[in-house]
Amino acid sequence: MKNIVLLIIYVLSNSVACSNVIVVFKCTADQRCEREYSRRNDTRDFITYFNLNHCRLVCGRYGPLWPRPTGTVYIDKETTPIDLTNIRFDHISFNQSVEGKRIIKETTKYFLRNLRRECAASCDRASGVPLLIQLNVTSESTDLDWYTDESYNLTLALQHPGTLVAMIQANTVFGARHGCETLLQLTAIVRDNLNSTNTTFHMLSRATIVDRPKFAHRGLLLDTARNFIPTNSLKRHIEAMAASKMNVFHWHITDTQSFPLQLDTIPEMASYGAYTNDAVYSPDDVKEIVQYAKTRGIRVIIEIDAPAHAGNGWQWGPEKGLGDLAVCINKQPWRKFCIEPPCGQLNPANPNLYHVLHHIYFELFNLTIHEHAIHMGGDEVFVGCWNDTEEIINYMKRQGMGQNETDFLNLWSEYQEKVLQIWDNVTSRAKISSVKTSFEESLNQPSAPVILWSSSLTDPTVIRQFLSNKRYIIQTWVPSSSNLPQELQKLDYKIIVSTKDAWYLDHGFWGVTKYYNWQTVYNNRLPTGNGVLGGEEELGHAHLQQLNGFGQILLQTPVMQSHVFSLIAIVSSFADYSLKPLLQNGVNRTKLNVTRKGLFISCFKNYKTLL
Repeated sequence: MKNIVLLIIYVLSNSVACSNVIVVFKCTADQRCEREYSRRNDTRDFITYFNLNHCRLVCGRYGPLWPRPTGTVYIDKETTPIDLTNIRFDHISFNQSVEGKRIIKETTKYFLRNLRRECAASCDRASGVPLLIQLNVTSESTDLDWYTDESYNLTLALQHPGTLVAMIQANTVFGARHGCETLLQLTAIVRDNLNSTNTTFHMLSRATIVDRPKFAHRGLLLDTARNFIPTNSLKRHIEAMAASKMNVFHWHITDTQSFPLQLDTIPEMASYGAYTNDAVYSPDDVKEIVQYAKTRGIRVIIEIDAPAHAGNGWQWGPEKGLGDLAVCINKQPWRKFCIEPPCGQLNPANPNLYHVLHHIYFELFNLTIHEHAIHMGGDEVFVGCWNDTEEIINYMKRQGMGQNETDFLNLWSEYQEKVLQIWDNVTSRAKISSVKTSFEESLNQPSAPVILWSSSLTDPTVIRQFLSNKRYIIQTWVPSSSNLPQELQKLDYKIIVSTKDAWYLDHGFWGVTKYYNWQTVYNNRLPTGNGVLGGEEELGHAHLQQLNGFGQILLQTPVMQSHVFSLIAIVSSFADYSLKPLLQNGVNRTKLNVTRKGLFISCFKNYKTLL
């Protein structure tokens, strides 16, 4: 009994002591925010903040900015409370097309929605000064490609009579959108005082930021063929990408496992290829995603993987009298017919295949009318499949080919040349049908680019025999130790880099692959020099579930994005404090609850913990 009484007295005395302890944050060496535990009557002379977000907003040269801007950066150490009920946009020299006006309108709605949802129930929305956002966009172009100017200048100043004015100057609406995204990062919820639970919404009082991306291609691949992802989930990914100023959604929409794309002219593709009737993307779904992404500054480049990775969805040829459009479909033992199961490869010996591909490409181009690039796949072609197919062997013999590796490369390149002609016919028809383009003008316009994965066909020793560097962009997916990207650069090919052992987010979840943390992602570097369009992270394996994939992407992708936007030249051991704004920007902005497990330390000890 005596021990119980002593324990109660000890707990009560400790509770009283702890009640006098406050948690504050201070900016150390103008670099990082540290948590401090002190008593309420502490009179030490240093600037403290009542919550971490307030400290992060003013601490360091870059504060909460992510990715780090590439040009001039000045952020003030003072903040101003904002009246969220009094925010106004003003368009200066605003001569925009209908689409440009729509993008600006969606950008302002996106900005206000994200700004106001940060202010919870205890947040005083009307306590502060008005906010005026002036947008000055000089070009009416809404083309979003590798040549789009995404730069912006942002100035923020508290002006009389008591109005905070943000001026965003950009050549395009996409640069202006990036400026608005940056402005969202210059905010924090601030507690009124130590004894109050009330908060107000603050923004930096002054800032100057000049910014433009280092690379034109800042992408993320999502595979919706192995794992069907509903459109609402795709939109969440796009929102997260926009928060980090990524600009390419590489939609790997078909593979051997399924063909979930509904096509009006060839309904058999989805009826044979979709997992279920509900696991299908309608034409309206695709159009909606393309438009949703573009208003957030993101291109949608769709990949129809071929000639390998083509199985389910292609089985209907014999039933319709078209013969085998694909071969080796779901064939066993799979190791004899493909790199990974289920097997399936298009049949280049069947002329009906090219008629079907024409329909696919024509519909695809109309669904993504503003996107002239296409990804045709081109990885992991397995010679053993074609070599085991009598129809293909007989075709090769008629063409005077043998059955060695070079012969199969020639067969593959013949297929690629035919589908390139189909794509050119599709895009040329679209140009001619345009009201603004005459037939003569269409002949002088550049042909639509085609992206292919690196493969034996893109080997530097043979690529010039098969693929023109004027037409093809090669997406490399080799380990960081490989010099393939640099070798292709020497041959004047444009490249997109997807480092296999750093930026493949499915690794560690299947086979012999190893999981790697954000430091590995962070330390991966893109090649320098001409021809590097940018980089891309990949998530595309059957073993990953939808929700796990989303969390994995949000925790790793913004780290990669720091390189393709701003090319930060620091190593991970010096980047830990930089990860804090990254997590807030990339995760909190998409309303995921990210927690960190920590150690419990007695309140009676004088200590500090580095966050």
